[in-house]
Amino acid sequence: MTKKVLVWILLTFFVANVSIAQAQQPKKIPRIGGLSQGSSPPAAFLRSGLWRQELAKLGYVEGKTIAFENRFAEEKPDRLPGLAAELVRLKVDVIVAISPPEIRAAKEASSTIPIVMLGTPVDPVAAGFVASLARPGGNVTGLTSLGGELLGKRLELLKEVSPRISRVAILWPRPTYKQQMKEIEPVAQFLGIQIQSFIVGRSLDGLESAFSAISKKRPNALLVAVSRLIMTHRARVIDFATKRRLPAMYDSNIFVEDGGLMSYGVDWTALFRRAAIHVDKILKGTKPADIPVEQPMKFEFIINLKAAKAIGLTIPPNVLVRANQVIK
Repeated sequence: MTKKVLVWILLTFFVANVSIAQAQQPKKIPRIGGLSQGSSPPAAFLRSGLWRQELAKLGYVEGKTIAFENRFAEEKPDRLPGLAAELVRLKVDVIVAISPPEIRAAKEASSTIPIVMLGTPVDPVAAGFVASLARPGGNVTGLTSLGGELLGKRLELLKEVSPRISRVAILWPRPTYKQQMKEIEPVAQFLGIQIQSFIVGRSLDGLESAFSAISKKRPNALLVAVSRLIMTHRARVIDFATKRRLPAMYDSNIFVEDGGLMSYGVDWTALFRRAAIHVDKILKGTKPADIPVEQPMKFEFIINLKAAKAIGLTIPPNVLVRANQVIK
């Protein structure tokens, strides 16, 4: 056997073994990091099955081609920076966050890991998360669920359902109060409605205090700008509105399904579909800076006739026909 032949045999053997070793190495599974203030996912993540279904439609199989690393702050926002840092140490491929504190914590923890906003209720430009909706820049993109713009529409619907209302109490979460007030004030003035604002803190005591203050002001309708606390204690909010016979408008169909009067808000199914597409693009190599931030295009208007009957309210036919769903 010549020296050249021996070298060729050894080289072939080496290449073959390297190829086998590479083939035997498990393929890296992309990991999605979820960051939440709560002890369980917030309102949108209550439909986590839907979220994963949308990714499955794009070909992802949990445990095989994608994995999830969720971190919850257990209602302690000061833990968010540490949890965001933990996701960074895990080298997740994408971080998904909803509320401004979660997005901010993720952004401060990493300037390189892509962050997808999943329906944040604030203006991401004003909040400093992105440079613009069309050209986000940096590592943040995703979707907004709109804030004050939808509150104005909810106020209009309340006026249509109960034309005599003149004083509307609004339950506000503190982080979005000032920004959303700027959006709704012109609508309230146009409709001849006086806004009575009640800030809800982070505790049940704060919510009960708001109820007490509302009762003293005697408004004739209620509008709820949902926060995590309000979502958690929505049964109390619905019961409060019913006992005081207040026409109430919410931002999520969850409230109406649980006995609330009306909701007008984002179609979360459509929002999840778009968010899944954002994540898919990123995992396939597109930079967040090159993916425009999207605003929702589909909305749901839902009415509960049982709730209307409970407060002695008749929904006008012209409003009923515009509802996407009527619960009887």
